[in-house]
Amino acid sequence: MNRFAILATPFVALTLAACASIGSNQVAQPPVAVPAPVFAAPLIANPAQATSQALATTSVSNGFVDVGALAMMSANDVAAANATQFYALQFGRPGAPRAWTGIKGTTGFVAVGPYVRVNNLDCRDFTHTVKTGGQEFVKKGTACREQNGNWTVEKGAA
Repeated sequence: MNRFAILATPFVALTLAACASIGSNQVAQPPVAVPAPVFAAPLIANPAQATSQALATTSVSNGFVDVGALAMMSANDVAAANATQFYALQFGRPGAPRAWTGIKGTTGFVAVGPYVRVNNLDCRDFTHTVKTGGQEFVKKGTACREQNGNWTVEKGAA
């Protein structure tokens, strides 16, 4: 027998013996799922192309925009305003306005105040300004997030 075989045989035997005993006492653990952040704000380049969730949870036609401005807004303008209103209410920093741009020069921005608790609901004051047709329309009010996640304007809000 050559010298290499004599030296390698005990090493190989010990290695195989160690491999055979490693897994015998271990129990496989399932992978741990890491939960996603609860309030992660999705970044959108064009608010008019926002998800249907945003459009379903606020509607500018329900008191978030002045009715005079709403009558002059296109469907694209309304979609952009809806998405921006939702993200401002849901994730916006108090006093930091979120702007939107529709087609044909219509623009707007939404500014929100801090969260306050009213009757076990999260509420925020908001100001939604729309510039269309050479006029500026300002709507101020208080919106509250209902239990189902929808934002609604409180009755009697200006």
